[in-house]
Amino acid sequence: MDEIDESKQMVLQIGGALKKYRKEKNMSLDDLAELTGVSKLTLGNIERGETNPTLAIIWKISKGISLPLLALFKSEDPVSLYRAGEGLRFSNDQKNWIIEPVFKSNDIEMCRAYLQPNSSYHPEGHHVNTTEIATVMTGSIEIQVNGETYTLNQYDTISFRADCPHAYTNPTNSETVLHISLKYGF
Repeated sequence: MDEIDESKQMVLQIGGALKKYRKEKNMSLDDLAELTGVSKLTLGNIERGETNPTLAIIWKISKGISLPLLALFKSEDPVSLYRAGEGLRFSNDQKNWIIEPVFKSNDIEMCRAYLQPNSSYHPEGHHVNTTEIATVMTGSIEIQVNGETYTLNQYDTISFRADCPHAYTNPTNSETVLHISLKYGF
């Protein structure tokens, strides 16, 4: 499957999952817009597969409906294989932060994250009572949590409450690769 087909498949998958959730909860698009802070027009376009939502929009939807981010990307396969650099990839608006889904269950999800050289990523606050666990696989990184900065090198791991302010900074001239797990508290 080429990249265009994968992208369209991802858009349709997100739209289908969102519409299914909304119908199961007997909600209108107006109700969903109010809950998520995403416009009715944008939500309708996502449900119909007419737009490729940004990572920030997907996070707002996920947080608004109290559903893990990767729950919007359901796979029915009994075995799922996620190869680095292949399959679903999401980036922020600046394209300096890229995540690839690796695993999801009801309350845990894992992804690979890539932070480009000499850049920072400031994520939206995650769901209440979410724990984030980040392990540096290659490179090094500075992680700011509640105003405190922690420097991590290859194979170092940090765990923190992800619903508090946090940011990732790569001060090096090389890409940093992370393995991130989110444990949801709902």
